[in-house]
Amino acid sequence: MRGAVIAPGISRGSLLLAACVAMAAQAQTVTVELDNPWVHVFRVKLGPHEKSAGRKCAACVIVYLTDAGETAYFDAPHAFDQNTSDLPLEEIVVELKAGAPKSPYPPITLDPAKLDPRYHTVDFENERVRVLRTVLEPDIRSPLHEHPPYVVVYVTELHTTMALADGKLVDNVRRRGEVAWRDAMKHSTENIGTRRAMEIQIEIK
Repeated sequence: MRGAVIAPGISRGSLLLAACVAMAAQAQTVTVELDNPWVHVFRVKLGPHEKSAGRKCAACVIVYLTDAGETAYFDAPHAFDQNTSDLPLEEIVVELKAGAPKSPYPPITLDPAKLDPRYHTVDFENERVRVLRTVLEPDIRSPLHEHPPYVVVYVTELHTTMALADGKLVDNVRRRGEVAWRDAMKHSTENIGTRRAMEIQIEIK
């Protein structure tokens, strides 16, 4: 896959921003969120019309927090260097590491996109990742399902519970824009909050 694959409905005019920004260029706008053998994840914030020196980087998935969690994939090499809009921008960049090890987990059999397509939809998929969008209204509970190792980006503030396959119940309170890494897991999720909950899962292949 070459170039950018943009999820349907994305507004390109407000998204021109450094996809992969040199970490030393403007330290106040870039924050490392995660780093492991598979991904390097960082947060980018730019003010209106702010420039940031760019660099070419490995393939990456971007979650545009200031555009309702729209997503895009950029193949290597790729870089932007300016926010051309009149509004501040915030993005989560998930850089896929070259030579990453293969997942030690078996393929999933309980696919949430097939079991619960109303609330779990695929933004896009390629040979390296699948980007899954989960949207749960209050009091909605997803069926038991599985994920391979993945990065999760919380697009909205939310309060959910995760019932794991071993019977453990995990209380999950998150702020908008938080990021987490999860190993392969089997669970169901219930939105016990009062607001619509949205998260993006970048599943690693």
